[in-house]
Amino acid sequence: MKNDNQQIAFSQPFTRREFLSTSLKVGAAAFTTALLPKLKIDANCKYNVLFFIVDDLRPLLGCYGHPEIHTPNIDRIAQRGTLFNRAYCQIPLCHPSRTSILTGLRPATTSVFSNSAGFRENLPNTVTLPQHFKTSGYHTQSIGKVAQNLERQDDTYSWSVPSWTQPSSYDNRSSVPSWQALDVEDEELRDGKAAKRAIEVLEEIQDTRFFLAVGFRKPHLPFYAPRRYYELYNDVSFNLPTSSDLPNYAPSITDGNFEGFRDFQDIPDEGPLSEAKTLKLIRAYAASTSFTDAQIGRVLNHLNALKLTENTVIVFVGDHGFHLGEHGKWLKNTLFDVSLRSPLIVSVPGQTYQGVKTDALTELVDIYPTLCEACQISIPSQLEGISMMPVIEQPTRTWKTAAFSQKGQSTGNSIRTEQYRYTEWGYYGRSGIELYDYDTDPDETVNIANLPENKELVTQLSEQLHAGWQEALPDVSERTAVSQTLPWDINDDGIVDVQDLILVSNDFDTSSFENPKVDVNKDGTIDIIDLLLVAAHLGETCYSSAPKSNFSISQGHIESISEWLIEIYQKDDGSEVFRNGIANLEALIDNILPDKTKLLPNYPNPFNPETWIPYDLAQDANVQIEIYNLRGESVHRLDIGHQNAGNYRSKQQAAYWDGRNRDGELVGSGIYYYCLITNNSKSIRKMVIKK
Repeated sequence: MKNDNQQIAFSQPFTRREFLSTSLKVGAAAFTTALLPKLKIDANCKYNVLFFIVDDLRPLLGCYGHPEIHTPNIDRIAQRGTLFNRAYCQIPLCHPSRTSILTGLRPATTSVFSNSAGFRENLPNTVTLPQHFKTSGYHTQSIGKVAQNLERQDDTYSWSVPSWTQPSSYDNRSSVPSWQALDVEDEELRDGKAAKRAIEVLEEIQDTRFFLAVGFRKPHLPFYAPRRYYELYNDVSFNLPTSSDLPNYAPSITDGNFEGFRDFQDIPDEGPLSEAKTLKLIRAYAASTSFTDAQIGRVLNHLNALKLTENTVIVFVGDHGFHLGEHGKWLKNTLFDVSLRSPLIVSVPGQTYQGVKTDALTELVDIYPTLCEACQISIPSQLEGISMMPVIEQPTRTWKTAAFSQKGQSTGNSIRTEQYRYTEWGYYGRSGIELYDYDTDPDETVNIANLPENKELVTQLSEQLHAGWQEALPDVSERTAVSQTLPWDINDDGIVDVQDLILVSNDFDTSSFENPKVDVNKDGTIDIIDLLLVAAHLGETCYSSAPKSNFSISQGHIESISEWLIEIYQKDDGSEVFRNGIANLEALIDNILPDKTKLLPNYPNPFNPETWIPYDLAQDANVQIEIYNLRGESVHRLDIGHQNAGNYRSKQQAAYWDGRNRDGELVGSGIYYYCLITNNSKSIRKMVIKK
């Protein structure tokens, strides 16, 4: 049964984001070299991407104002790039946060709220960040921990070759301490091996355009690093957290957060940690951070030795923050600022302002579109972040009014504005609310949400929270398109839409055409494959902002799309370009309310042994489809049941018949009839089975 909220008629032109929310959750598509033997996007003007992601790393770094922390290599990325001082993850847990980064989608869309969930189960057609670069002509490869584990990381759509990673060596925490200074060489540990492998890969791919993701596990617990990195801090005096207690008047739901931490051999089963133990762990965290910094330095040095630095966008990001005893907590997965704030540095070759910090509110979901714009490839329409290139170009410009984060599916939701953090636990704060003013209380020691004088402020922030991330976006309407047109944007209006499909279909079966772009795969003729390639990229734009599309989808469009789909179904080879093109076209027709109830031609026809029977419902109805032979005898009945008004034309929505009679036997060749029976209408058509 269709969901009522899917019945949306597009009567007015809509923006790229609206186009996404109603019909294009499937995203942009990949293409195959078999379908595009001559179409290769010119990558000469594009940059490589070196993408560093680090596990459990808070902005406790030299370049973030902590000179006592030895991170010279991360600091040199900041010296040539833009440091984002207020970057926030969407969910403070490894896999959900990494999913948000890699898909450009927020947890409410991916439904990934834990380390065990996967986004492909809910959104099989999602185009990931590396996948989009792969379809744009890049070699994509991952090393180390980029996704949560190898099963999630080795997404065949995303990477040109299988991922390289190593399993954890410390699954049994009860038998090991939380930190150790080891008498080993760097390459004896996993992150050292990851750096070595990254260097080898750079050698192998130096002559191609590449997107290389390198993930490091430290400073994730346990804090194990070679002794030399501990010795960097022999003379450093670390400070204890400002407050090791929960904020005054904080709701009880914020208590806890020792999940997995107390499993280690040297961590007490209950009670707070001593000051001495806390200081030892902070030192161990710093040593582990410096170990990872050294591995990043090895990769950067080799990038430079290969003379690739000046042609490579470098991204450095932590997947979320980390508690080191603040509020009496350790690890992550809270909605306090220290758990949500992530280090983020982006370096783009030739950027005007280098070595600068910006206080613009940004989110990790913004990384995907930023890299697209930096490398001058299209920005997929489904993304729920926005390119940060305007901030890189002008670090002091006005930007987002809030960053949005959450814990679990509905446990807690939080926004960070320039001055405040406001959090609601449960539905509209039924389990408690929190408000912290960073101008007067930067360490979140007192929850001021329930003070009478803040009632109006709480109402305002609650409205801002529930208005959602779209309302917090900056005005980028004056931004211009990157100097590139998309091969599937036939009319060059900046967005791939139905008008481009129509332009291709108008020249079907011709070898002489005015607009050379209609021959998308450059094979000299215009056919359904050219249209499929455009359909696979519906909604893509070459703009960093969201340009308005110049069309509305009419019933006439639906008839054309249905005809295109039937032909595409017959040619479907199971490849990704078919998968995504079909999904995009089906999404278009599934959201239009038909003007009358009717039965449509089955496909394929003739068929053997199965077929799909499409139909339209102008109003809600109970639906049956009866199959008859030439003698008028009923062969089979499909009891569909109650259906909401809408188009039931795609394979996912149409009635399915497996070609069997009531006894489960395959029926023979011949002519048959099928009848659509609803509450107040009946219609009949002919079908053919050919064995």
